[in-house]
Amino acid sequence: MQDSDRIFTNLHGFHDWRLAGACARGVWSNTRDLIALGRGRIIAEVRDSGLRGRGGAGFSTGMKWGFMPQLGERPHYLVINADEGEPGTCKDRDIMRFDPHRLLEGALCASFAVGAHVCYIYVRGEFVNEAKALQAAIDEAVEARLLGPNACGSGWDLDVYVHRGAGAYICGEESALIESLEGKKGQPRNKPPFPANIGLYACPTIVNNVETIAVVPEILRRGHAWFAGIGREKNTGTKIFCISGHVNAPCNVEDAMGVPLKELIEKHAGGVRGGWDHLLAVIPGGSSTPVLPREICDTVRMDFDSLRAVQSGLGTAGVIVMDKSTDIIAAIARLSAFYKHESCGQCTPCREGTGWLMRVMGRMVAGRAELREIDMLLDVTKEIEGHTICALGEAAAWPVQGLIRHFRPVLEERILQYRKRAA
Repeated sequence: MQDSDRIFTNLHGFHDWRLAGACARGVWSNTRDLIALGRGRIIAEVRDSGLRGRGGAGFSTGMKWGFMPQLGERPHYLVINADEGEPGTCKDRDIMRFDPHRLLEGALCASFAVGAHVCYIYVRGEFVNEAKALQAAIDEAVEARLLGPNACGSGWDLDVYVHRGAGAYICGEESALIESLEGKKGQPRNKPPFPANIGLYACPTIVNNVETIAVVPEILRRGHAWFAGIGREKNTGTKIFCISGHVNAPCNVEDAMGVPLKELIEKHAGGVRGGWDHLLAVIPGGSSTPVLPREICDTVRMDFDSLRAVQSGLGTAGVIVMDKSTDIIAAIARLSAFYKHESCGQCTPCREGTGWLMRVMGRMVAGRAELREIDMLLDVTKEIEGHTICALGEAAAWPVQGLIRHFRPVLEERILQYRKRAA
């Protein structure tokens, strides 16, 4: 993609993140004219751009906004999900600390589109400095009359509040986030009803990811055709990829949807440590997406549909690279322990199943298992997947499924080696 197509022009913090620096980079430029497009036109532009949620699910943003009922007696709310607890993912963190005004401008445009006069930004509890930067940016915007009464002279009033969470991964799920905002224990709600009808304080609510909201003003400025022209069909626009693990230069980078995974790693992250031939596997979309072996990584593209076709997912685009020095069984076992710890305990398959996964995976690391237990482990993941209120069940099951799908011989060899040593 061309540099001129990049939206996050201060992703690495090289420039001033405050209001003056943001305005110099084009943020808050003609925002009043964007609001003047009208609610229907804004939603149509976002829908026609093909923007899909950048928080993991990949649902059409414009379609989601269109589910909001007409304005009535109940207030409408916009909630921005900045909880970002997915291991391997740190894009929203950099947006908040290096480009917070871009997010706030997006919050104004999105709030107007869905009829919200109040916007809450739910920030992960560990993001202390990011929350401070975001609050400072809000204070600057209010003082400059870009937010608050008659925001940007548009005639629309908007109050933006930063709400800091307590560090619970489960609050990244939109209904658990809403529960937490209301002062309750962060546990997902049964759906339906969906938040667009019954959300925060039982009022219509839209919950969107930080990156999703932040790109909206630029789509409105340049037009939906510009955004839709980047990437691939049904997988359009730019995307921030978080590349970590065994690469020479871990980084966050904005590139086009559908960029080849190999190109992404070699061009932006300095390549795999020891060279591409030293690559073992990649988790392409944050820790909850199934791992992919090198032979798939050679050709796969980084978008929702391409990764689904190889039985993985784009998720949050947290690319975790593992070279051949990695104990792949131990790596997945560590993720199983994480999801066991973060389960809210509301659903029996997740509460009990994640414990089973953690314990069996712990034995698999040492090889203290039977060969038949590999299939038993797979059966447990199937009993969790699709049987819980939220997607944490799938998040716990998919890493183990990916391990068994692509690295069963490694599991079998570990078990046989243990038998030999014990004999």
